[in-house]
Amino acid sequence: MKSLLTAIAALTLGASAFAHGEFKCDVPKAEWKPQMELKAKLETDGWKKVRQVKVENGCYEVYGFDEKNERAEKFYNPKTFELVGAVKQKK
Repeated sequence: MKSLLTAIAALTLGASAFAHGEFKCDVPKAEWKPQMELKAKLETDGWKKVRQVKVENGCYEVYGFDEKNERAEKFYNPKTFELVGAVKQKK
């Protein structure tokens, strides 16, 4: 029983880590556009607030409130600003 609980705990922790690790961008850093350009683009596209832009797995990871004013965590290609993926937010 103890090993079953250990296995379930490991799978649960691994699943949350996988959610952030499933998005990956392979772009040479010399080709990246500045983070501020992505922030400005998202605000022009209707995001209500961009709280943070950081790098995760070679992508720009953006936290904020999207055009629907919903909490958002989305990943963008740093060269093209193409949406790579999003993490479903809890309500």
